[in-house]
Amino acid sequence: MDNLKVGDNLTIHCYKHNGILHRVCEDAIVLEKTDDFLVCANDKTKITENDGRSYNTNEIAILLFYKKNWFNIIAQLKEQGLFYYCNIASPYIIDNDIIKYIDYDLDLRVFPDGGFRILDRNEYKYHKSTMHYSNDLDKIIKSELQKLISLKKQDVSPFNKEKIQFYYEKFVNLQKNAKK
Repeated sequence: MDNLKVGDNLTIHCYKHNGILHRVCEDAIVLEKTDDFLVCANDKTKITENDGRSYNTNEIAILLFYKKNWFNIIAQLKEQGLFYYCNIASPYIIDNDIIKYIDYDLDLRVFPDGGFRILDRNEYKYHKSTMHYSNDLDKIIKSELQKLISLKKQDVSPFNKEKIQFYYEKFVNLQKNAKK
């Protein structure tokens, strides 16, 4: 969607490798779009899991999606500080106001103190076997995870707190203007 503009509201569909819809996020307000990435935000948005369970998020989140990198990032602005939840996932596409990507299980959780943890290694191992991830795909996933860890260790984008603060303020101002 080349006509995407700041303030547009998109839905997010997260799929698994086998094509099954895994999770839906109802709101993603566009903050910036470039040739390489898309930045959105939401606040207390509804998430619906593939088994029908749903819940609302608790805080404002800045969402970063990439055209060339195999990950996306959720910067969560919690009372305890800035957390990052990084999904190893296919590059995104937009189809009829829906951001779509394939989730590849492995996640990187980054804490406000700068520490981080790799999550869901067993889930990755299981899905790699049952969904028959190719060796090439396995190499891409592991390489992208290492790239993400390297970016974190350097505290560069997307782990730049000032940039996340910039997007947070942009989102808050958009919300204020929408209510006028």
